[in-house]
Amino acid sequence: MSIENQNLEYEGATFEAGKQTFRSRLAKLTPKKKGYFVVFWEKDIHNKNQAYSYKNCPDKVIVSVIDQKRKGQFIFPKEILLKQEVLSNADKKGKMAIRVYPDWEIELNPAAKRTQRWQQKYFIDLTASVDVKVLTELYL
Repeated sequence: MSIENQNLEYEGATFEAGKQTFRSRLAKLTPKKKGYFVVFWEKDIHNKNQAYSYKNCPDKVIVSVIDQKRKGQFIFPKEILLKQEVLSNADKKGKMAIRVYPDWEIELNPAAKRTQRWQQKYFIDLTASVDVKVLTELYL
């Protein structure tokens, strides 16, 4: 495991498990907007913030959400993050932060609902019990 010092506030780390590589982040609740905020940037060679690149991204990005009694994880394959224009490549700038919307987030505006729809396939609610089959599928 390698701690990402530039993202300590979001508990940034990278690690390997089996044949997969992962980057992990903790999303934060913000007081004025629905959903949870998480950064997706790293420093370039000039010490300037830049969106994660597809080329350098681990296989999957894990975004953990812990909100009082509720908790869950999004386990995003890097291909999906590229498709959603979160990761940068030669054609796309990428995003340095996104909001994630667990299934318990309701009464969302239309844009947030669209985002929640594509994100739900990669979310597992860990609040009560863990569906090991779903968790295994997301991590493999």
